Amino acid sequence: MTARFHCAAALTANSALTLPPGAARHVQVLRMQPGDALTLFDGSGGEYAATVERMGRSEVAVQVGAHTAVEREAPRAVHLAVGMPANERMDWLVEKATELGVASIQPLMTAHGVLRLMGERADKKRAHWEAVAIAACEQCGRNRVPVIHPVQALTGWLAKPIADAERFILSLADGTRPVSDIANGASSAPRDAWVLSGPEGGLSAAEEQDAIARGFAPLTLGPRVLRAETASLAALALLAAQ
Repeated sequence: MTARFHCAAALTANSALTLPPGAARHVQVLRMQPGDALTLFDGSGGEYAATVERMGRSEVAVQVGAHTAVEREAPRAVHLAVGMPANERMDWLVEKATELGVASIQPLMTAHGVLRLMGERADKKRAHWEAVAIAACEQCGRNRVPVIHPVQALTGWLAKPIADAERFILSLADGTRPVSDIANGASSAPRDAWVLSGPEGGLSAAEEQDAIARGFAPLTLGPRVLRAETASLAALALLAAQ
């Protein structure tokens, strides 16, 4: 498989390009040589064939070739709003959600969440998660990088309007409708969807009721209690595949 690299700058077919530092380092780590083929994408859609022209000490020059309008997006745009799990689990969630086709991820601070991020620390974490998503796109073949939204408190995020989309919240309450019912009963042209999921300790009763009052329909993944990151990914996989 040809190595794939993301370029933040807009790409143009049949042009010379000096790769941005991140992609250049990756090419050097792979010990690629002049004449080697690679694939580039800038996130605006499709991908470009390219060839290494010159390897410098810190720069890599390539010749960009033809554009191919290939897309590997999920049939349905699903956005995740997640109470951030602690430690490396958020990295894992971003990586796997990207592979599964998530459209965007909204990291949230919640009542029971351990991770608290504000200011410069929040900005650095967001930049790190964006890099994780880009690396996952390079690996899995996606040509559109999911948006990682700035960290917000759940209460503030719920107070803001959401564009036309179905809204769901994962819940362990008795009598909650299964996600599989929604997935199996979708129309031929399902709407975009937002899925709200809590952190390790779950959402508080007040948070869950607030979300439901704002139009989030409660859904369950079944009788087993899943880890926070597993629950989000399971719902994403079921809904995005419609």
